[in-house]
Amino acid sequence: MGRIAYILPVAVFVVVSLFFLRGLQLDPKHIPSVLIDKPIPELNLPPLPGRDEVGLRTADIKGQVSLVNIFGSWCVACVAEHPMLLKIRKTGIVPIHGIDWRDDPAKGAAWLRKNGDPYDRVGADPDSHAAIDFGVTGAPETFVVDREGHIRYKHVGPITEEIWEDTLLPMIKELSR
Repeated sequence: MGRIAYILPVAVFVVVSLFFLRGLQLDPKHIPSVLIDKPIPELNLPPLPGRDEVGLRTADIKGQVSLVNIFGSWCVACVAEHPMLLKIRKTGIVPIHGIDWRDDPAKGAAWLRKNGDPYDRVGADPDSHAAIDFGVTGAPETFVVDREGHIRYKHVGPITEEIWEDTLLPMIKELSR
């Protein structure tokens, strides 16, 4: 019994240490989505005030590889991401659709007028119905959607130049073939 009293705490320490070491190797920004390779949720969102379109519907996204970006005028990280979205828009490589999440639609529209509008279509989601269907955990989040309307990738956090060049752009080019 005496040896077990010495070995047991060491064994428990080793097992717990292995779990901690494994946790340190994980990317805290990578949040798996159960929606990967599944159809996008059904959307019929109203437009932001002052925009001429009908808002954002599922049919608007299907038929071409697209980005769906969740943002809000209240979101500090969205401000950091916004210049990159404008840059992506200028390339013309992929349409960007926006969902103005948990926001007063008038504030979202004013924010886009002030900062520039990278979106082909924008839908207002003040009550989080679409965001819940997408499994959104925070803003910004961006989804890559293929031609058939299936979610192929979910990016949590601001899109940076590196993320665009190394992850999103290659994926978009591959899906566009």
